Amino acid sequence: MTKRELAIQISKETSVAQQDVLTIIQKTLDAITSALIAGTHVEFRDFGVFDVKLRKARIGRNPRKPENTVQISPRKVVKFKAGKRMRELVQNS
Repeated sequence: MTKRELAIQISKETSVAQQDVLTIIQKTLDAITSALIAGTHVEFRDFGVFDVKLRKARIGRNPRKPENTVQISPRKVVKFKAGKRMRELVQNS
């Protein structure tokens, strides 16, 4: 599902203009991104939690030439953990 498809679905269900729904979705995503950049975790009850984790530095290898190694620097990654209700709904579908 794309952002546009989500906006169309919400617009049909709520009778709010698609452009207004798109604006709200984008503002929501921007707020989540800003919170993650600031180092705050974002939690939506029953949906899930977004959090930033630091990956340690490691050595990578080219599968075609395993003798060549590359140093991969540490970096931040966004992790998502599904909430209990979401997990149950997806498992039971």
